[in-house]
Parts: sequence; structure tokens; C-alpha cells
Amino acid sequence: MTEDEAEQATLWEAPAVAAPHSGHRERLRDRFMRGGADALPDYELLELVLFNAVPRRDTKPLAKDLIARFGNFAEVISAPEGRLREVKGVSDRVVTELKLVRAAALRLMHGQIRDRQVLASWKEVVAYCRAAMAYQEREQFRILFLDKRNKLIADEVQQEGTVDHTPVYIREVVKRALEHSASAIILVHNHPSGDPTPSRADIDMTRMITEAARPLGIHIHDHIIVGRERVASFRGLKLIT
Repeated sequence: MTEDEAEQATLWEAPAVAAPHSGHRERLRDRFMRGGADALPDYELLELVLFNAVPRRDTKPLAKDLIARFGNFAEVISAPEGRLREVKGVSDRVVTELKLVRAAALRLMHGQIRDRQVLASWKEVVAYCRAAMAYQEREQFRILFLDKRNKLIADEVQQEGTVDHTPVYIREVVKRALEHSASAIILVHNHPSGDPTPSRADIDMTRMITEAARPLGIHIHDHIIVGRERVASFRGLKLIT
């Protein structure tokens, strides 16, 4: 019997009495409803998330173990499935619940920038890129495609590489921009090392994409490099004019 099946069996066999921790759950829910997420430390917010996945056990120890292992709430929900399962007590239902929360957060943030002028919503764009990529363990190369009014047409991960390299194919970047009828693009990739400082290869790659796209009327608005704690903007660094 799997851990999830055992959990389900417990639901059917448990007597109709309140669990010892039920009062704690209600108090935690009440604090959240009164004060929102800011009223709770990371481990308590994680407890709330785990209530549905672990209905008959105290979730505080597991929440604290996850925070101790990964550092904070954002890193827990962004952690790879394999690493989550290394923590005792993490079942299929726990993994699903954590990934559902992350997917919902990204969907909400994506909705806040879609069909809006990206350059007028720059903080939201950067926040979305950080949420999507800052905690990835491998490099990803993403493109935001914009129309002539600088509204987001599409958001695509083009390549995924190793811990310190992602292959980028200039022809494919320009081809996708043409397929989307994009007037401009924003290049985004992450540095799993945490340091978003552009490398020589990053600078050369950006220059080659710019030179290939310019004759076709496609403008490169920026190249954002995402680190764990901060981002680097090629435009901000005057590497793109």
C-alpha cells in the first residue's frame, strides 16, 4: 500500500471525533483570513497549503522540515519534485499541492501582464520572470513576444540547458518572432548560480540576435538575466541601446 493509499484508508477508518490538531488548524485559518499571508511566517503559510494534502496529521513538523531544507516558502513550492521527495513525509499529494500553488501563482502573475503594455508594467514583468525562473536548477532561455503596442503576445521557454549553459539558436529566435508577428521581443534567461552578471557569451549572443532581428523590423527591448535575489537588465547596464 502506498503512502497516499494509507492516508485515504485512514480517512475511512477514523472515528468521527475531532483530531487533536483541529483547533490549531481553525485558529491558523482565522489568522490568515483576518490578516492575510503577511500575518503568517513562511512555515505557517506552508502549513495551510498542506492541510488538504495531509488531512489527518499535524502539518507543522513537515512545513518546518521543508522550510529548513529549502529556505523559504517560494523555494519550497519551486523545488524539483525529486528533491521534495527526499524530505520525510512528502507524498504524491503533497507534491501535487505544492506544484498547484506554484502554477496558480504563475498563472495569476502572467495574467497581470498579458494584454497590457509591458513597458508600462515593467515591475510586474520582472516579478513574473523571477517567480518563473529564479529557483530553477538548470538554465532556461525564455522569450516574451510583443506586438506593435508593446503588449504581450506570447511567452515561451525556447531552450533548457545545464546548470551553467543553455544553447540558443539565433535563427530559431527570429523565426519564432516572425511566426508570432512580433514587433519586439524581450530575452530572459536565468543563472542558477545566483549571480545575474552577464557573461561574455551572454553579451555576444544578445548582439547576434539584435543584428539578425533588426533588418526584419524586430526590436530587442531588453535581455533580463534572473538570479536568486536580483536581476540584471541589459538595457539598464547600457548593453542594449
